[in-house]
Amino acid sequence: MTGRSLPPSLASAKRLVVKIGSALVVDAEKAAPRQAWLTSVAEDIALLRKQGTDVTVVSSGAIALARHTLGLTSGPLRLAEKQAAAAVGQISLAQAWSNALSAQGLTAAQLLLTPEDTEDRKRYLNARATLDTLLGLGCVPVINENDTIATAEIRFGDNDRLAARVAQMTDADQLVLLSDIDGLYTADPRTDPAATHLPVIETLTPEIEAMGGEPPPGYSSGGMRTKLLAASIATRSGCAMAIALGKLDHPLRALMEGARCSWFLPQTCSQTARKQWIAGSLTPAGEIMIDRGAADALRNGGSLLPAGVKGVKGDFTQGDLVVVIDESGRILARGLTSYDADDARRIAGHRSSELGAILGWQGRDEIIHRDDLVVV
Repeated sequence: MTGRSLPPSLASAKRLVVKIGSALVVDAEKAAPRQAWLTSVAEDIALLRKQGTDVTVVSSGAIALARHTLGLTSGPLRLAEKQAAAAVGQISLAQAWSNALSAQGLTAAQLLLTPEDTEDRKRYLNARATLDTLLGLGCVPVINENDTIATAEIRFGDNDRLAARVAQMTDADQLVLLSDIDGLYTADPRTDPAATHLPVIETLTPEIEAMGGEPPPGYSSGGMRTKLLAASIATRSGCAMAIALGKLDHPLRALMEGARCSWFLPQTCSQTARKQWIAGSLTPAGEIMIDRGAADALRNGGSLLPAGVKGVKGDFTQGDLVVVIDESGRILARGLTSYDADDARRIAGHRSSELGAILGWQGRDEIIHRDDLVVV
């Protein structure tokens, strides 16, 4: 689990995504950017750029920066208050990053994304092309969730998973989550003196996933649980991910010089960009339950045929992303369905040769073709 493989080297990254949380960006007492710390990070980014590394920043902090200005300093915020604070604070956040990067001769570019921008295939490809162009022009994209328009039901809620999707979108080979802790431990080191630091995680096993806890109090909306979810997205896309301590000045330089962290190694299997997008999607439109024979066929590289379907949940349409589960509810795969939910229910359990008679028209033999399916 932790010892046989060597961790990646940050200095060797070709494309790097760095995620920075609100607690690092914002001085909570002054409700202002930690400009000196941001300057140190900008210097690290400039060093990486000189070494040939494209760098994208995913930065929280907009809402935290605006709470004091708007008098929203106590208690949790309602959705409308979060949206208003994001609209005000994003200006200060973008300016802080622009100032820090321009002092190093670098040009900042602001992008605001919602989950829909990464879940809808056309919008995903458009955002991907924009980021690729910006990086090619030597810019440093600074990305945040578009909290001003995101709804409670349709939002990332944390920038860890957004950063993983950005890493996937930009074909990054490394993702660094700067945190208030220097990596993953077997238990919370603040409460368990026997907790052991894990320097290299080769595979995200159920035991590793169980080490994630609840989000911490305060400005942050993440926590170890969301970082492990991010690791799942990133590593499936062939991207290594590190959780590293961010409080110190020059945190990226410290990581290059061997500072302690936890590296999650990328999966060795390669996936097409299309399958990477399918694997990383966050909001499936429905569920398809299958029997054991169909599950075995998927594991062996087959498509999902109607005969193996035991049940269908959700109100999805042709081309939507759905999860495939076994009869115990365990997720087996994710894929793009060839049928609407109502038609999928009608043909469930039937042979492909019967579909024309059942539907009145001849569709695909498969409910999900193997080219549109990723086994989890």
